[in-house]
Amino acid sequence: MAEISAFFHDGTGSVSYLVADSDTNKAAIIDPVLDYDPSSGRITTDFAERLVSTIRERKLSIDWILETHVHADHLSAAQILKARLGGKVGIGAQVRQVQTHWAKVFNIEHEFDTQAKHFDVLFENNALHAIGGLSFKVIHTPGHTPADVAYLIGDAAFVGDALFMPDYGTARTDFPGGSAKDLYHSIQRILALPPATRLFSGHDYLTAGRTTHAWESTVHQQKNSNIHVHDGITEENFVALREARDARLSLPNLIFPSVQTNIRAGHPPPPEPNGTRYLKTPLASISPDSSDHGV
Repeated sequence: MAEISAFFHDGTGSVSYLVADSDTNKAAIIDPVLDYDPSSGRITTDFAERLVSTIRERKLSIDWILETHVHADHLSAAQILKARLGGKVGIGAQVRQVQTHWAKVFNIEHEFDTQAKHFDVLFENNALHAIGGLSFKVIHTPGHTPADVAYLIGDAAFVGDALFMPDYGTARTDFPGGSAKDLYHSIQRILALPPATRLFSGHDYLTAGRTTHAWESTVHQQKNSNIHVHDGITEENFVALREARDARLSLPNLIFPSVQTNIRAGHPPPPEPNGTRYLKTPLASISPDSSDHGV
């Protein structure tokens, strides 16, 4: 039997999950978060320590650290947790496409090869793996990014950013390689699961009508009331709505530190010759004769 525990990260609105097989005490961690203060560049592990404490209290053994995608709003704690608890770090195989794009942005192409070596396992669509006596299936769900996946474990699906709570809607699709059309079809695959399937989202952002954070819904609830993609919403409707909404969104505050850490599976950038690690921020191009030089 799968025992599911959720851990909410206030700073980023992210949710990390611990999924344990009660018969074997084997477990997986999904989408772990590392604390990062952009004003000081300080990385801390307070949130990750909550996971470590729970895992040790319950005497669990970690088989997997699973990422639903390369996150753009928080740094992954995958390597911190792997060092402390063991386990293999897995992500969708299409992460190579995400790495290729962002490696060019940060001018770090020399670090990457076609094997996506920073991750332990790259999951193909419909791949089957195990957490102790539990089986999990990998479902490729592109749209938010090309590499998004959901993990189906028994009657529970961990859907990352594809679907939020019904009153908030769906993921943005304006990141490199994102596609509103792809997201629509990915969501339809999720919503084709049995109506009672529990869906666990990667974030929660409060709406005007709700004051308590939530992250669990069902296929039935999403089909009935998701504000973006409930039953009756056509692909054309959804694409028009999603693209119009995306055009008004600003970039996540932590996109640059997050992405350049997370394409490395949670490894920080390597130290430079002076022994210090640096996170890069690419500057937008400006005209040499512009009066506004960004100061």
